[in-house]
Amino acid sequence: MDDVSPSGKWPQDHLGPECVIGSRETKTAFLSGFSALLVASLHWPLPRGSREGVFVPSLIFKRRQVLEHQLTKDLVDFGKDDTTTTMSPAAQAPPTAAEKVASFFSRMSPVPSFPDYTGPHKVGTVDIEIPVSELESPSPTPYSATDIHTVQCRVFYPAVPESNGKRINWLPSPQRQHVSAYTQFIGIRPMLADIVSFLPRHLHYTTIPVHKNAEILDPDTPNRRWPTMIFSHGLGGNRNTYSHLAGSLASHGIVVICPEHRDGSAVASFVRIPGKQDQYFMRDTRRVIPYVRIDHDARPEIYEAREDQLRIRLWELGMIHMVTLNMDLGLAMSNLNKSTPSLTQFKNKLHVHEPGCIIFGGHSFGSASIVQLLKTTYYAESSALAHVQKPLFTPRPDSALCRQITPKNVTMLLDMWCFPLLAPGSADLFNLPLPAYANTSTAPGGNAILAVESDAFYKWTDHLHVTARVLSPQPSASVITPQIFRRSGVSLPEPNFFYVRSSAHLSQSDFGILFPWLTKKIFNSEEPERALRLNLRAQLQLMRANGVPVARTWIGDLVDGTGSGKLGISTDEDGDNGPDDGVMDDKVIFERCEGKVQYWNWIDVIGMGQPDEEEEEAPPPADGSTVATATTATNGGGSGSGVNAQIAGVEQTDRDMEDELEPLQAVASAAQIAARS
Repeated sequence: MDDVSPSGKWPQDHLGPECVIGSRETKTAFLSGFSALLVASLHWPLPRGSREGVFVPSLIFKRRQVLEHQLTKDLVDFGKDDTTTTMSPAAQAPPTAAEKVASFFSRMSPVPSFPDYTGPHKVGTVDIEIPVSELESPSPTPYSATDIHTVQCRVFYPAVPESNGKRINWLPSPQRQHVSAYTQFIGIRPMLADIVSFLPRHLHYTTIPVHKNAEILDPDTPNRRWPTMIFSHGLGGNRNTYSHLAGSLASHGIVVICPEHRDGSAVASFVRIPGKQDQYFMRDTRRVIPYVRIDHDARPEIYEAREDQLRIRLWELGMIHMVTLNMDLGLAMSNLNKSTPSLTQFKNKLHVHEPGCIIFGGHSFGSASIVQLLKTTYYAESSALAHVQKPLFTPRPDSALCRQITPKNVTMLLDMWCFPLLAPGSADLFNLPLPAYANTSTAPGGNAILAVESDAFYKWTDHLHVTARVLSPQPSASVITPQIFRRSGVSLPEPNFFYVRSSAHLSQSDFGILFPWLTKKIFNSEEPERALRLNLRAQLQLMRANGVPVARTWIGDLVDGTGSGKLGISTDEDGDNGPDDGVMDDKVIFERCEGKVQYWNWIDVIGMGQPDEEEEEAPPPADGSTVATATTATNGGGSGSGVNAQIAGVEQTDRDMEDELEPLQAVASAAQIAARS
């Protein structure tokens, strides 16, 4: 791993010029303490377990060889220099995120626990891992997934009031191996990583406020079924990483299914091997898929690697859709997670069969995955894709997935990462609009789309313009104009496109709560719970706007602003604002005027893109409000006019956003800086 520090030294404000690290024993003690502190700060549980075999999807064979080698060698050479080295000040260049992490390691405080969910329902959860041999895949298995024998997900759902099952650990099982994978990822030798994983906890375990294997609540919706969402994680995520988002929605009456992708985008994923689960010893009953480190340079092989990951992700999402259908149909499936009881309790309780009823969402790479899933499925028979040489996903036209995806699917895209969408081989797919903008009389347009950007992604100039194009009815247009929203005399609504000020990319996941010191000190984010709270308000209102029945938005979640105050509720701070207080129509969260909801800003896509000099800028809104147009979002900058210039701008700046996209990489780089000092 490259040393990202310009000086190769610790920042002076952390250690001071008098601090020295020199002997082998001192370095060993330091890195041991660092790893222990990282583990303790996460409240990770540390049960016993066995070593696992290393497995990487065959999509990147050379990277597989490199990773397997790296996971079995020492990443830190303690013996090269046993001489005493005096710490010198950092270089005058602005510190990188990794250097900031290193500077603040000694100031880490215990991670706060997850806040309780604010919906009226208790939340239950089950963990599911199903052999793919038992599922009817809507598409052929990609070559890169031939060794992936199961699909895995965690389900969050409304539970009966008397639920009192134990909470689950945030770190997925097997916990010891996950700790080892994280410490290997940040550059600690495998032998030391295993030792660290046995260290006793310094604080209580980090748990998710859900009830394991709880009984599902009988739906009180008009159709007697719970609305259902499939949510795809981003880089470094897993099936638990968005537990607060998923649990919050479940507490308001939505079943949320969170897959764990085995494409090498998780720090580690453990695949149970069907047929070997009855062995007495755990050895060889699982394979581990470690994180596959892929550069952020716009080279053909990088695009190819990301598209290989997308092929796995889309295939998995298609299989997860089948798991969801089977759960509602009550069909028997072999759940390899033996701690989960029968899934028959979900029979006839999920709203998943009506075309267009399933909600799709994702974060970062997960958002990109959802966009490609919707497009490749909806346009499966389109002549526009007939000449694509290496398609990402080819579902059968008669598959249940093709029947499900229509213009009506509610779509939630959080900090969508556009780089994977820009691969030259997917250009024809990029130019097709999301199904919500399909040329049909019933297409809802932007009403069915919610896109929320972090402050960091909002300020990523070229990327913001490309995001706006993806969210428009004509992604191939270099400038988004009002005309492209008009169909047969009808104007389609613009997308619900907002950003949260003072937030980071990881603020939309659990990491914002688990690592408040990281989001504040390293990524200049404030109050991670605020970003999640504003996201939840918008998500619930998106459901209501599309006829999806959800519970009220709790009054406590309206703390950031209620607009005019004419909400029909009491906001007396001395009053008894109980769990039933709230609003069933939070209109203000989608209003496009500044200031009504603090830290929440609308992004107007009209005029975004890179207009030619002779083209006029889009006029300001008639109401005189201030919005984040292309000019305000980018300070009038950009990389030039035209579609190609926008894409080139994203390609050139993707590496600059690496720490935001892969926050754990900042931790890894910091460990390397410490080791080289």
